[in-house]
Amino acid sequence: MFLWIQASCLPKEVLPLTSVNMLPEMVALLVWSVGIWQGFQDIASSLYETIVEFGGPALLLIALVDSSFLSIPEGNDILIITLSTGQSWNVMAYYVGMTVFGSVLGCTFLYSIGRKGGKFVEKRLSVEKRTEMKGLYNRWGIWTVLVPALMPPPTPFKIFVLSAGLFRFPLGRFILMVSLGRSIRYFTWGILAVVYGEAARKVLEQNGPTVGVLLLVFLVVALAGVVLVRRRRRKSTSQRR
Repeated sequence: MFLWIQASCLPKEVLPLTSVNMLPEMVALLVWSVGIWQGFQDIASSLYETIVEFGGPALLLIALVDSSFLSIPEGNDILIITLSTGQSWNVMAYYVGMTVFGSVLGCTFLYSIGRKGGKFVEKRLSVEKRTEMKGLYNRWGIWTVLVPALMPPPTPFKIFVLSAGLFRFPLGRFILMVSLGRSIRYFTWGILAVVYGEAARKVLEQNGPTVGVLLLVFLVVALAGVVLVRRRRRKSTSQRR
């Protein structure tokens, strides 16, 4: 506003004629932009209040949509932290369970679309991409579903889900791996929210991908430990015989 008053006090010879004529339009555009931004803030505030009011069912619906039709990067993670902060362990587990269930439903729907194939899949998976994904599934099997389910954005999880359906990955194993990956991811944020509160959300906003990698490393180490223990037991059993 100060700049507009200052400019209006200058002689017209100093300012180009077009600039003088455009000042009212620029001011009107600025006012309109501020109004639009305020409108978006009001909508976001109302949406958040609705989610808080409905709780678990709202999380289920958002997770379902995020895993099938739309993408809401880190939306589920942030909501779990926000709603679980200051809550009991049981309430946190309920929120996480509803989110995991919604995500599994959405992924299963997308899996069924990939299984049918057609133009929808062809538009999103080129021939080269399908060949690449086929190689990944042949080589890594269940890990091709588990790892992307565990990782936060920008991991292109939907591509792996569509490919699982397209390559006839067993549905039971698919649901199990998605459930396991999502549970580890969301329970991690839920536990951090109960223990540390708002600090957990700051960690997510600043180091989301890093936390995902750490979770993956932890999972690999845990599974490797299980495999080693089983092998030792088999060896000891065979030696006794």
